[in-house]
Amino acid sequence: MIRVKDPKASIAFYTDVIGMEVISELHFNDDKFSLYFLGFDHSDGKDTKEAKQDARKDEGLIGWKGVLELNHNHGTESDPEFKGYASGNQEPGRGFGHIAITVDDIQAACDRFERLGVRFQKKLTDGKMKNIAFILDPDGYWIEIVPKNFS
Repeated sequence: MIRVKDPKASIAFYTDVIGMEVISELHFNDDKFSLYFLGFDHSDGKDTKEAKQDARKDEGLIGWKGVLELNHNHGTESDPEFKGYASGNQEPGRGFGHIAITVDDIQAACDRFERLGVRFQKKLTDGKMKNIAFILDPDGYWIEIVPKNFS
């Protein structure tokens, strides 16, 4: 689970940029937080929207691989004093590092991220490891981009 300041911005990033789908949403208004569960469609486009909705009703999160949970504490999106959450890669709060996703063609994926204006922590051309990249989500969390044939 990662905490996000603005769920609209985060969900747009993870769905439109990364390619995940919102699987489920839970809203706890009395406790002032919401949870959003996202995952990748591994059906190669074979499952229809209706079939996925039926599976979600029957199976919940069980049928999904690599589910990402976003936690939003209500009010942070409009609080001008809110400074954001620790990404885990700097003090204070060092510990959590990053999530990783695999892509078929890392150069094409990075070119697309560049066209979309995604912020990079490390481009393919940076550093010694030329076969991975790191992008940043709206809250500054690192996402490692790895080719599927990475070894």
